[in-house]
Amino acid sequence: MVRRSEFSLVSKVANALFSLPRPTKRLVMIGADAVMLPATLWAALALKYGDPSLPITHLDLFAVATGAAIGIFALMGLYRAIIRFIGPQAMVTIAIGTALSVAVLGVYDRLHGVPFLPWSVLAIYAALALLYLVASRFAVRYLFYYGLNGHGGTRVAIYGAGKAGAKLSAALLAGSDFKPVAFIDDSRALWGSRVNGIHVFDPDEIKWLIERQQIERVLLAMPTASRRRRSEILDKLEPLGVHVQSLPDLSDLIEGKASFDQLSEVDVDDLLGRDPVPPNPTLFERSIRDKCVMVTGAGGSIGSELCRQILRSAPRRLVLFEMSEVALYQIDRELNSIVAKDQLTVQIIPLLGNAHHRHRMREVLTTFEVQTVYHAAAYKHVPIVEHNIIEGVHNNVVSTWYAAEAALDTGVGTFVLISTDKAVNPTNVMGATKRFAELILQALQQRSKRTRFCIVRFGNVLASSGSVVPLFQEQIRQGGPVTVTHPDVMRYFMTIREAAQLVIQAGSMATGGDVFVLEMGQPVRIDDLARRLINLTGLTVRDQANPDGDIEIQYMGLRAAEKLFEELLIGKNVMGTEHPKILRAMEHGLPWEKARQILDELLAALASFDCRRSLALLSEAVVEYAQLPNIHDYVWVNKALAAALDDDRKVTDLASKRRITDGSARISDGNPHVL
Repeated sequence: MVRRSEFSLVSKVANALFSLPRPTKRLVMIGADAVMLPATLWAALALKYGDPSLPITHLDLFAVATGAAIGIFALMGLYRAIIRFIGPQAMVTIAIGTALSVAVLGVYDRLHGVPFLPWSVLAIYAALALLYLVASRFAVRYLFYYGLNGHGGTRVAIYGAGKAGAKLSAALLAGSDFKPVAFIDDSRALWGSRVNGIHVFDPDEIKWLIERQQIERVLLAMPTASRRRRSEILDKLEPLGVHVQSLPDLSDLIEGKASFDQLSEVDVDDLLGRDPVPPNPTLFERSIRDKCVMVTGAGGSIGSELCRQILRSAPRRLVLFEMSEVALYQIDRELNSIVAKDQLTVQIIPLLGNAHHRHRMREVLTTFEVQTVYHAAAYKHVPIVEHNIIEGVHNNVVSTWYAAEAALDTGVGTFVLISTDKAVNPTNVMGATKRFAELILQALQQRSKRTRFCIVRFGNVLASSGSVVPLFQEQIRQGGPVTVTHPDVMRYFMTIREAAQLVIQAGSMATGGDVFVLEMGQPVRIDDLARRLINLTGLTVRDQANPDGDIEIQYMGLRAAEKLFEELLIGKNVMGTEHPKILRAMEHGLPWEKARQILDELLAALASFDCRRSLALLSEAVVEYAQLPNIHDYVWVNKALAAALDDDRKVTDLASKRRITDGSARISDGNPHVL
């Protein structure tokens, strides 16, 4: 154990040494070698002849040995190396340089008559010089780590002692913020060994390590591990009260988007514990390769990820259609940087516009000869759309209709609508508009001979705009409280990347009028998600059971028109497809004549800003839609229902007591807890 006074002295020496200018540091290294290499040659002679008092003669040999070594090392760049970052590759450089300098010394000695240095002396000198040169460099490196970081920084354990863990530990050791004190690895063969001087432990010793070594964080360095395995590790770490962070995703490391020293909070993908199914290359490229592809809403969460995925499948042209100038600029810049970096031949066309401009859509599709459209443009925030009915209907319904009509008129091959689970038995305007958009595409398919219309429906996307996960993480960073609408609210989740891949593949399987549903695993309780995020940051939940906890969870009540549970299917009629995570739903539709009649009346209602008439027409088109006459009634019923959730009889009595007819709130037959 190093005493505090000793550590302070070492720290002062280290600080003084490493604060020197770089040219001065190089002169110090050269000066040290100029002193020690002649001493090493003398030591080799003394060892050979067994005489420590051996006089120093033939000074020219000592000068040649020193000059040759320093000159060769300078040419090889050894003196330009940053000692604190020096690694095993430096040993190779030192070994080659030492061998060359000894060879120069031997040749010089033999060119001057009788050799003074036998081969055995040269061999001893080579060994001693190599030992000195390596040991001195790594001793200085250790001095830096120990002197500057020995007792400073957050004590961390690294889970994963492979290449990623080794690189992470080297990066952390070079700084002063973290001090790696232990490795943890699943491989039994590594237990008891050392990586970068750090001991590797059995995962079963995690709890003991955290307590004994006073570890404050565990860093996951397993970029190749499956989500299921990472989820199992998080389950083990969650109750230990330690902050867990992770390396970036392997694909981001490979693509250069992140580096090994860039730590982030636990990826919520890992909390789900589902391993994504690799995309089917044939399905993935069928509607993209060598085609002109257009993405509406290209700057949004889903739209931008679709663009990234599409770009990798070599379309001839990618048209970005977006009404936000800032969002369009950002995605255009990102995609063009990928094109330049990977030397792709894809032409990127950034276009400002809104899909409800019917003639603009037709002109764009014609001009650029678009063959595949992914319609991701939509308003999707439930409370916002609930308070902006006219704009919500206009953007989600009319824009989809006009975009689809333009695709039909111009002979687009495939038109894919990005839908949502909120379109199933909708209780809000956003869900109803998305369901009507689905019905419009199915109705238009009845008129189409060339264009294949299809719908892809899925639940919440992690880390998208409006997702609860970034909100929770921000609230935790600010010290809380974390706000959850209701302790029983549950949602389906999927990663943006996985959703985009499945959307593209589903579109390739379309025959016309299809409704594809993405298999999203089990729904996640939002309250459980919030608690896990709190625990994995090393904090605890403050509640009645733990009044001294760090972060409080506040239940705000369900938002306007929000469900407790979301559904993905209307009815039970569903069949599989050639992809294991994509299902084809067989659902009722509208004849085009009926859909067109409602659309014409809806246009008139929108033009006169008639919200009540617009909602009534939505209800006529979407028979499952349980709308409310105004937001105040909805809030009253919703709050009362939330208070009565534990008693189905109270819910039924409440609904009877507060009866709102003619397009009023209704209790779903399938779930008495859901409006």
